[in-house]
Amino acid sequence: MSTTQAAHESPAAEVRHDGWHVDDRCLNCNIARQVAPGMIAYKEGGEYGGLSTVIRQPETEADVEKLYMAAHACPTRSIHPPADEWDADSDPYPKPLDQDGVVYLCGHSSPQTYGATSYLLRRPGGSAMMIDTPRWRPALARRYEETVGKITDVLITHLDHVAHARKYADAFGARLWIHEGDLHSLPSADQVIRGTEPVEIGPGVVAHPFPGHTAGSTLFIADEKYCFTGDAFFWSNSQQTLEVAHSVVYDSIKTLAESVARGAEELTFEWVLPGHGDMHRLPADEMRQRMRGLGRRAATYPAEEIDYGAVRY
Repeated sequence: MSTTQAAHESPAAEVRHDGWHVDDRCLNCNIARQVAPGMIAYKEGGEYGGLSTVIRQPETEADVEKLYMAAHACPTRSIHPPADEWDADSDPYPKPLDQDGVVYLCGHSSPQTYGATSYLLRRPGGSAMMIDTPRWRPALARRYEETVGKITDVLITHLDHVAHARKYADAFGARLWIHEGDLHSLPSADQVIRGTEPVEIGPGVVAHPFPGHTAGSTLFIADEKYCFTGDAFFWSNSQQTLEVAHSVVYDSIKTLAESVARGAEELTFEWVLPGHGDMHRLPADEMRQRMRGLGRRAATYPAEEIDYGAVRY
């Protein structure tokens, strides 16, 4: 019987694994708080407002699985099991986002992308795309293709998620995409998205230039359902709505607010899948209303100095 089956068949069984902890290398990338809610949360009162801490030890096998998800995604390897003894089969990645099995989480985030979440997108016919990239490991590249099929394209949302992009594209024999506004960060890109008009990357997958966070920020929307936003906007668990990281804007908060307002009228999707911040699903009409609200709020945000510690996801 699998661990998951056992957890489902004995939901009341308690399994104590005291000793899980987060060390002080935490980057405030938000991954751990997202995948292990209720167990990992903000550490209040520290010198740096974004640090995470374990607030509850696991009580069930399902809890343990979530903490291992967080540990294997953490870019600084800051999340530790008891006595640093790792179960040999504890790595769940790539992991399906939902029951549809179209989008997978790569896990294994890289400190060189500030711990950005990366994704695999399965396409009809057995191929797939990678959106932004995890830390580089040849074994991970092999595992991803074994799980989702031949990866034909690597899509980069913006300039500070380019680390490892060339290595993954070369390992897969894939085309590497970025917008011209951020091309200086990835001059070896094979395909350059130009201008402000949508570009079809493949059947059902459209790139939407979305300047603001950076000049070349780009959303990738698949099947009018999945929206990969990079760092353009995210679902805020603290605010329970869509939000932008207004203290981390490299281009222009005014331009970003305009992109959001325009996107609210032009884009259709159900899932917001960001590089940082929470993933969330809403009906497309409600997501559009949330985008409109964010556009109005973002238009009031002042330009700020870059401050990662000020972001509250």
